[in-house]
Amino acid sequence: MRRIVLCALLLGQPLAAQAPRPRARDVGLVIGILPPGPLNAITDVGGVRVGQVTVTAGDSINTGVTAILPHGGNVFRDKVPAAVSVGNGFGKLTGIAQIRELGELESPIVLTCTLCVPRAADGVVTYLLALPGNEEVRSVNVVVGETNDGFLNAIRRRPITEAHALEALRGAREGPVEEGSVGAGRGTVAFGWKGGIGTSSRRLPPALGGWTTGVLVQTNFGGVLTIGGAPVGRRLGRYYLRDETRPATPGAGAASGADAPADGSIMIVIATDAPLEARQLGRLAQRAFLGVARTGSPMTNGSGDFAIAFSTAPSVRRGPLARGQRTRQSETVTNDAISPLFQAVVEATEEAIVNSLFRAEAVRGVRGVVPALPVDSVVTILREHLIVP
Repeated sequence: MRRIVLCALLLGQPLAAQAPRPRARDVGLVIGILPPGPLNAITDVGGVRVGQVTVTAGDSINTGVTAILPHGGNVFRDKVPAAVSVGNGFGKLTGIAQIRELGELESPIVLTCTLCVPRAADGVVTYLLALPGNEEVRSVNVVVGETNDGFLNAIRRRPITEAHALEALRGAREGPVEEGSVGAGRGTVAFGWKGGIGTSSRRLPPALGGWTTGVLVQTNFGGVLTIGGAPVGRRLGRYYLRDETRPATPGAGAASGADAPADGSIMIVIATDAPLEARQLGRLAQRAFLGVARTGSPMTNGSGDFAIAFSTAPSVRRGPLARGQRTRQSETVTNDAISPLFQAVVEATEEAIVNSLFRAEAVRGVRGVVPALPVDSVVTILREHLIVP
């Protein structure tokens, strides 16, 4: 089981445990046509590791760090091809320029809160410089993304430290990934409900290459929540522009009714073992936003929507060159064979977002309480639309 560190360092108090909530498939919700991997997580892509630290203190601090490592080696020395796609650029992602220029990733990907990015980046720099073989390194391109958790988190206190980032990086493991109100998702809000960390994967059948694609999301965005095609947000009476477009759908719950802002952000991390080069990974990352759209997001002006994709395939790794070596040889998926991977990333992104909502617990924060999505009510709506049995 993946280790989650729950910290209350500012008050020296433990965080109370809560009963786990279901994932989408636990209630019979199957999204898409492709099968998931064994864990239905980004870690179904061999070698990928995830580490998380959740930082809480009373009702004022609700934030954390989520770290994704492409493999268990020295990623600075054994780089992987990568690409970034931007759906809407109202966000902060360090390292984006070099990824776009060189088409490769030489750092773990770390997610945290907006004003905590520099301090998390310090931890990534320390981590990379300390790896064996990096003793003479004088430049590293660290990759840190964010969403703004300032409603539930006293974000101006910038509670994340270098030590938190190092703990998440050093604690990263293969295996199951914790979801919901944990790590970088502790203080996030999605569609007016508690957002968080979510993950999912898809495995292509052997006839289509047999490759696995996994997605991890940090959800802090909104719109008109749609799950499996059902108008969940409208039925629950909580959605973007509700107050401007009434009357709401008949049967909407008055107790939960509210206009839900759609600004925010989503960070999407995509891993695949398909041998793709950077240009193809950019195309894969673009398709992730179709999964975001399926959940009801218009990617508003104030939303930072970023997708980072990388390949772990040995044939496209960018390890150290031999002295005098000027060329590389690699075997990559043909353009004609890439479309099933597009289907995989759309489905995995959509399900990862739903998992982040299903698994997230209600959180009381500095400016109030954000309720958890009422899963029982959602299941009733899905049954009415013949989406779950």
